[in-house]
Amino acid sequence: MGMQEFVKWSRNRKPLASLLIISTLAVGIMIGTLVSGHVGASRAVFETGAKPLVVPDPVIMSNTFSGIVVKLQPAVVHISTTTLPPAQTQKGRGPHVRIAPAQPNNNNNNNNNDPNSLQDFFDKFFDGQDQGQFQQQPERALGSGVIVDSKGYILTNNHVVDGATRIQVRLNGENRQYDAKVIGTDEETDLAVIKIEASHDLPVAKLGNSDGVQVGDWVLAIGSPFDLDATVTAGIISAKDRDNIAADSRSRHQFQRFLQTDAAINPGNSGGPLVDMAGQVIGINTAILTGARSMGNEGVGFALPSNMAINVYNQIISKGHVTRGSIGITFLPDDSTNPIALRSLGADSGIILGSVEKNGPAEKAGLKPEDVITKVNGKSIRTGNDLVDPIADTPVGDRVQLTYLRNKQPHEVTVVVGDRAKIFPTEAADNGNEDKNQNEPVASAFGIHVEDLTPDLAHRVNADVKQGVYVDHIDPTSFAEDINMRQGDVIVAVNDQPIANVADYRKAIGALKPGQEVLFKVLESSGSSNGAVTRLLGGVVPAASN
Repeated sequence: MGMQEFVKWSRNRKPLASLLIISTLAVGIMIGTLVSGHVGASRAVFETGAKPLVVPDPVIMSNTFSGIVVKLQPAVVHISTTTLPPAQTQKGRGPHVRIAPAQPNNNNNNNNNDPNSLQDFFDKFFDGQDQGQFQQQPERALGSGVIVDSKGYILTNNHVVDGATRIQVRLNGENRQYDAKVIGTDEETDLAVIKIEASHDLPVAKLGNSDGVQVGDWVLAIGSPFDLDATVTAGIISAKDRDNIAADSRSRHQFQRFLQTDAAINPGNSGGPLVDMAGQVIGINTAILTGARSMGNEGVGFALPSNMAINVYNQIISKGHVTRGSIGITFLPDDSTNPIALRSLGADSGIILGSVEKNGPAEKAGLKPEDVITKVNGKSIRTGNDLVDPIADTPVGDRVQLTYLRNKQPHEVTVVVGDRAKIFPTEAADNGNEDKNQNEPVASAFGIHVEDLTPDLAHRVNADVKQGVYVDHIDPTSFAEDINMRQGDVIVAVNDQPIANVADYRKAIGALKPGQEVLFKVLESSGSSNGAVTRLLGGVVPAASN
């Protein structure tokens, strides 16, 4: 086909090509419209108008409690005590009584391995050298305390440390145990002051004014319940001025008036602080009211107010004991405020005297039983505390002004305040007098009783030595027990200084200073023909050692 013929053919087919192009475009437009519409419909499903979520800034979360804990927790301590039975508290030579589970007998000649045998019974419950001495186990208890002076003075409960042979304190975040000594106690408020010796100033908690506490205020309790260190619980002040929470509180604990809280307080919390939202200690956790079976937290805990604790603490650190004023009167709380009895004596309110101590200040001032005291220093009396507190807080030798009714007639009298412990000596003895406060338990001792090594003693240890000292026995809960020294050991060196006899030993021990590291080289029987085993026992010399 020539060029002219092709052109002629193209012109004849132009309408057909145009129709083809138009058809193709139309189909494309239709497909695009359908696809576009489908996409648009799909987008409409996710366009809800909802706003995206934003992770909040952690700074805006509440950190009030945690800030208080960070501030106070370093000043809260863990207290553990050991109380030995009377037979074990005597120093000097005597029957050795083990306080830990009986150690295996290393004597190969002892073939009695039957756990049900009579010999095994005696091995477990009696000392091997003196089976007539029954082996009593020491009592161990736990509590808490709060450091109130950077030099190591700690407030806690009297019942935490009462009668303890040894008191040990562990600081928050530390594993070391510090031996503590009792500075003074006050059984009537169940408070005690103990002290530890540390090589650095300690963190201190600030005590607040408990008079400002209101029912409903938030509080935190910090302590070591069930030996769980640094436990923090929160609650509110449920009530104030609670008293008579124990059956004998009328006669023995008339100076206890508690803050009640629902912050969880359990065994081991005793002596720890109750803290307000200002980060100040406003109470010392002391008691809980439990169910018949639980023996744990029931949401009813009691703390001694800080103002009471401050007063007791200041007296103890200044004179070792607490002195309270008295005028020598007694009364029964329920009977003394009976409204019918008061009206019969011509009074609307006041305290009816039950008895007046012979030769006491009240008797010398002319007061008699059945007098109704209505005012102290011009302030009206409605409860027994209104009468007792101002008199107890008055320094011995100062005077108080009393208004009272007798035969329905008002009278006034000035009474010189005396020392309660001297006016009621029997009651003071029951509650713990000054002598008891001064009877501090031994805080720490080496507790090693030695004698010169003899050939017979060396033979017992199977030691081929002629010099050293034989450990006759170890005092329970002593420094020696802490470093795992045992009865029957032979001490041959102290801090690399050879020990030939008791004189050498005493000289080496006498040169040690509190806080100094000491290393004992001892020989112990191996229980075989291989001879004695050498052991190196080290520790830090306690603050109070002998």
